[in-house]
Amino acid sequence: MQGARDARPNVVFIVADDLGFADLGCYGGRDAAFGAVSPVLDGLAANGLRFTQGYANSPVCSPTRFALMTARYQYRLRGAAEEPINSKSRGSTTLGLPPEHPTLPSLLRGAGYRTALVGKWHLGYPPSFGPLRSGYEEFFGPMSGGVDYFTHCSSTGQHDLWSGDAQQREDGYLTDLLSRRAVDYIDSMAAQPAPFFLSLHYTAPHWPWETRDDAALAQEVKDNLFHLHGGNIHTYRRMVHHMDEGIGWVMDALRRHGMADNTLVVFTSDNGGERFSDNWPLVGGKMDLTEGGIRVPWIAHWPAAIASGGVSGQHCMTMDWSATMLEACGAAADPAWPLDGVSLLPVLRDPAHTFARPLFWRMNHRGQRALRDGDWKYLRVDGHDYLFDIPADERERANLAGRDPARLAQLRDAWEAWNLTMPPIPQDATVSLGYSAKDMPQR
Repeated sequence: MQGARDARPNVVFIVADDLGFADLGCYGGRDAAFGAVSPVLDGLAANGLRFTQGYANSPVCSPTRFALMTARYQYRLRGAAEEPINSKSRGSTTLGLPPEHPTLPSLLRGAGYRTALVGKWHLGYPPSFGPLRSGYEEFFGPMSGGVDYFTHCSSTGQHDLWSGDAQQREDGYLTDLLSRRAVDYIDSMAAQPAPFFLSLHYTAPHWPWETRDDAALAQEVKDNLFHLHGGNIHTYRRMVHHMDEGIGWVMDALRRHGMADNTLVVFTSDNGGERFSDNWPLVGGKMDLTEGGIRVPWIAHWPAAIASGGVSGQHCMTMDWSATMLEACGAAADPAWPLDGVSLLPVLRDPAHTFARPLFWRMNHRGQRALRDGDWKYLRVDGHDYLFDIPADERERANLAGRDPARLAQLRDAWEAWNLTMPPIPQDATVSLGYSAKDMPQR
């Protein structure tokens, strides 16, 4: 059983990679041929709190992870201007999360928590950057953005599975390796008096499109992990299901040690879905500031503090959850690095509670910008300005800019004022696209 000297909650922060808004059953996803795709996560939502208007800080992976780690807008840090950080940044001393910057794990560690990252880092390469330099005591997983599920090699062909600061060779399907390592960590914490913070950051269901039964594909895709010639919705749903099963193993471990009641488990995705995901009713996906690129599942489960069956329409984004965890765990932000994230703890206690929460985004890719403020959304893509009433038009098809120019101007001015508080996008920032219209027809 868990030691009784510290009553603060444990935290397990689970992040999927490129999961679509409607990929889970509890968000309207369809069953697969084999049955329910996400029964464990659906159960956590049914016995916890599900958010319907939750967003990622970015529609692409590493910028969101900067916000997750710092509870601040990612635009404040040079490395987050990369969309995303790619393997060419290996050896860079600037394209990563600076070790001196306070982080969610470093602040919790300073408040007496044990900390571990099991899964994807994607915030810069050693020796300048790494999980152990940014607040985690333990690390097991890949450093880069995408790896093969069996060889654990990155898109450059380099082996990319680590244990701490050392390369780790281990046979097995990566999703399962991460799930089992998370269980091992919980087992190791069971007798500890201190609470723990575990980041469980899956690469699933990110390409390449490999299930547990697809080891033979590893040689076929080793020269192009984007796997442009393969995949389908059936493989994709099975990949989500493998992740869901692993989360079930994690929950079983928490229950086995009597920890489940006082552990805050939060689940989300780093951005919207990619090729085979289901984003219904939203339009767009990864790399887009339309809703399908940024609105993602948010599930919170904490029986000691969250009532079962709650649904919240509170607007929030990734960095708000990091701020929430700090408050829930009694850890203070560093005053020299004030948070942009806002704690959602009042909403966890009462799902009917809501507050105004304007949310801002910008992307170098296609010159995109967005502001969600109440029911309204201002969006710019390729130089075109749009105004949408999101509750009435979640698919962003009815542009109201011409009908309501005053509201458009008000929101555009608000975005411009916010943007002045952020560093400009550096001239040398890169956009890395894995495929284009020549590979598949666009929307």
